[in-house]
Amino acid sequence: MIAVGVVLYIGELRYRKRKAAMSAEEEPVIAEGVEESDSAGEGSECCGMHLVCEKDSLSPMSGDIIYYDDEELDRFIGRSGDDYTPEETEEFRDVLMTLRPEDVAGWARSVTSRRLELPPDVRDELLLLVNEQRSKN
Repeated sequence: MIAVGVVLYIGELRYRKRKAAMSAEEEPVIAEGVEESDSAGEGSECCGMHLVCEKDSLSPMSGDIIYYDDEELDRFIGRSGDDYTPEETEEFRDVLMTLRPEDVAGWARSVTSRRLELPPDVRDELLLLVNEQRSKN
C-alpha cells in the first residue's frame, strides 16, 4: 500500500511539472501517468513496452473531441483538480462509473483534449480502471 502511495505521489509531481511546462507553451495537456506516444508506431504492431496504439493510449492523438454524454463537465475547464467541491467531484465520478469499460480510455482522451483537470480521487480511479482494462486484454 505504501509503494502504491509513493508511485502515485511521484506521478502527481511529474504531472504538475508537465502541466506547468505545457501551460507555458500552450500545448495540450497529456493525461497523468501516460507516456507520449511516438509517431513511429504508425502501421506497426504494439510491442507492449510502450504506448503506441491510440485505442490503449490516454494521450489524445487527434484534435477530435468525442463527448460521452458529459458536456456539463465543460464548465470546469481551467479549474485545478484540487479546487473541486465534493459534489463536483461526484459529478466526475458519476460519469466515469457509468461508462462502458471499453470507453474509459476514450473518455480520458476526451477529458484531456478538453483541458479538464480531474479531481485527484477520480483521476486515480480512472487510472485503476484503465490498467484493469489493459490487463484483461
